[in-house]
Amino acid sequence: MNTGTWALLIAVAAAVVFGLLWRSRQGKARTKRGTGEEVLVDQMPEGLRRRLAEASDDDAEVTLLQLSTTFCAPCRHARILLTDFAERTEGVRHVEIDLTNHPEWSTPLRVHTTPTTLALDSTGRELFRVGGVPRRDALAATLRAHLR
Repeated sequence: MNTGTWALLIAVAAAVVFGLLWRSRQGKARTKRGTGEEVLVDQMPEGLRRRLAEASDDDAEVTLLQLSTTFCAPCRHARILLTDFAERTEGVRHVEIDLTNHPEWSTPLRVHTTPTTLALDSTGRELFRVGGVPRRDALAATLRAHLR
């Protein structure tokens, strides 16, 4: 085989490995690395903080903050799943924020793709985050430790 064929085979193999790795991470809860003492609400832009306060639910122990964009098809699936999940799970609320008109909000939240769901405790500390459409069973298992 010539050099071009080898280069093509290596590129295809690398793309397949990258795709499988990316897919394996989608929908899984990832806990925050580091001390975990950082309060995410303190880093939020004022407009986003106001929206969360407007959607306040005093009984909620955990807020599932879904960050979406207008033309994101997986975001619609995540919205349906998270809305249903919050309605069926005591102590959980779901708030969706569309970043289309406020892309600058993604930087302080370290959100680079949509949908991304941040699980926040009642003080605003990030418990974990999910990239992509959450897997219902993994979400329930991860949340179990944070609910009474």
